[in-house]
Amino acid sequence: MNAIAETVAALGQWLAAIVFKSVSIAGADVQLIVLWLFGAMVFFTLRLRFINLRGFGLGIRALRGEFSSPDAPGDLSPFQSLSTALSGTVGLGNIAGVAIAISIGGPGAAFWMVVIGFFAMSLKFAEVLLAVKYRVENPDGTVSGGPMWYLSRGLARRGMPRLGRLLAYTYAIFALFAFIQILQVNQSYSQVRSALDLGENLSAAFGYGVVFALLAGVALIGGVRSVGRTTSKLAPLMCGLYLLGVAVVLLTNASNIGPAIGVILSDAFSLDATTGGILGAFIAGMRRAVYSNEAGIGSAAIAHAAVKTSHPASEGYVALLEPFVDTIVVCSATAILIVSTGVWTEGYTDIAMTSAAFATVSTWFPIVLAICVFVFALSTTIAVGYYGQQIIAFLFGDSKRLRLAYLVVFCGMLPIGAIADVTAVINLIDSLFFLLSIPNLIGVLLMSSVVLIEIAEFKRYRMEAALQSTPRQREH
Repeated sequence: MNAIAETVAALGQWLAAIVFKSVSIAGADVQLIVLWLFGAMVFFTLRLRFINLRGFGLGIRALRGEFSSPDAPGDLSPFQSLSTALSGTVGLGNIAGVAIAISIGGPGAAFWMVVIGFFAMSLKFAEVLLAVKYRVENPDGTVSGGPMWYLSRGLARRGMPRLGRLLAYTYAIFALFAFIQILQVNQSYSQVRSALDLGENLSAAFGYGVVFALLAGVALIGGVRSVGRTTSKLAPLMCGLYLLGVAVVLLTNASNIGPAIGVILSDAFSLDATTGGILGAFIAGMRRAVYSNEAGIGSAAIAHAAVKTSHPASEGYVALLEPFVDTIVVCSATAILIVSTGVWTEGYTDIAMTSAAFATVSTWFPIVLAICVFVFALSTTIAVGYYGQQIIAFLFGDSKRLRLAYLVVFCGMLPIGAIADVTAVINLIDSLFFLLSIPNLIGVLLMSSVVLIEIAEFKRYRMEAALQSTPRQREH
């Protein structure tokens, strides 16, 4: 066992050194993988002529179901697909990630997280549009979609079948391991243990892991519709509960809200060398924002691909709301919470900073945060468990037996996260997760013209629908 653990640790360290290789820019270390992701975000924002601004209203209309139909292919309503995707992205990164960014780059890093979230909206739009366009309908009436399918089918239609298959299978193999969720269980139990003062209780840890796995399994075993129903309830609940807790803390420190926003804005353009100045704040914010909203990773496109619509662009507009909620709303709330309570100056470097902010209300109030963390981790696990099933379907065919076998393994591994030291596998899983952006973005960039064509098609559809709904049209 020791030999296996040492091998995993060594492999993880080796892969992390490659994936997270940094270059020095003006004295600050910047990871190449983050630059790769941010570059794609800016490219699509410019290529699609700031669709993240122009399309926001359409996204709200599409979310309400205006462009979907009960007779359209798919399994989920636009709201359910967005909820499932948000369940996979809104999570511990929004709580601990903001704290980490502030600890590294100062309060100004939070401002740059919002800026990156703005650009991420355009990239998410492109990924999801392609996922819906190139999804496949299964014999049982369900649909399957995501990077695996749009890389293989989309590039094949553009005369690059070999490259498409290579990118698709590379993505799928990396994802099969990158989607392991023992880290969610580990981190959520850590906060629960701290809030409830459980100490080093192995029985409590194992019991937590088993309950967590059972709850996730119940949601996942029912298929995509069960996942959609569960996440459509969990996503609003987790966001609402967390933002309510934040609101209570902010009301307790109401006089500090204005000054806190001022500190965040001024620090974003500060020349303070202790946090690396403007560049240091930008890099810290960029890194955590990219990690938080996962634009470019392609995972959320798997959830959006199940939407009931005949218009790929309509779900793209829904998807651009995802980084807005995840990064611009939730991360901003966390940042104001942290800065307004002053805990960012007390030496904390991770989720303990957010927990300390909650404790300014009362010594028991971090329990509210523990509940939020549990719901975040559970919803993320359910969403990613569904993503894993889609990976299995792509690699081995759409077999109910294989899906069930995968769920048994997936859920069976979850309790390990609560009782074991998983630091040995963090590097490995994180590295594989961010490696997903390489095959994914190569394909998405090669199909950028397809995105433009689909936007034009959807515009024509809306114009025709508007003409048909206008009474007494003039005859020409």
